[in-house]
Amino acid sequence: MAARIEDRIAITDLMNGWIHRDLNEWDQLRALFHADATIEITWLDGLATDFVDGSARMGESDLRTKHFVGNPSITFNGDRALVQTNAMVFAENVALDLGSTTHNRFWDQVEKRDGIWRIARRQSIYDMSYFNFLAKVQEVDETTVRRYPREYAALAYLLEKSGFPIVREFPTRGSDLETQIKSAGNAWLNPS
Repeated sequence: MAARIEDRIAITDLMNGWIHRDLNEWDQLRALFHADATIEITWLDGLATDFVDGSARMGESDLRTKHFVGNPSITFNGDRALVQTNAMVFAENVALDLGSTTHNRFWDQVEKRDGIWRIARRQSIYDMSYFNFLAKVQEVDETTVRRYPREYAALAYLLEKSGFPIVREFPTRGSDLETQIKSAGNAWLNPS
């Protein structure tokens, strides 16, 4: 029991480690992932190492982001765990004077290798998204916004206008894609 409590603390620390993304602490962010880890979020579907490099480029742009991460729900099977964590992504492009707030859930496959828990695969399920305005309501191109599912349309619009295009469609609350990634995650956690 004590070992599993330590595992829960270690995994919770991984989820809270997302603060390194917001603080431009790239080495610490990279340490959250196994070397072969993958990530699927709005602007990247690939290796976690590419995500960290892309995040560094984003950190030098007009786009700023901040994440608020909740307490994770963790399901264990030996040295594997499925972790679902509520999060909020706050983004703003200072040149456009436009921001967005997006509610999502991180869906992580986490593994303990050589005694250390790290993320092996991170995916995101999007629940809702809306625009934020600093001093006045900015005009947005409705045609561009409507190209994306409403659950992440505001974030997608801001990313696209900031030079980080959306790479494909992503899971939203109750979608077939959400069902598929949860099914695949459960199969990974409990292999036959």
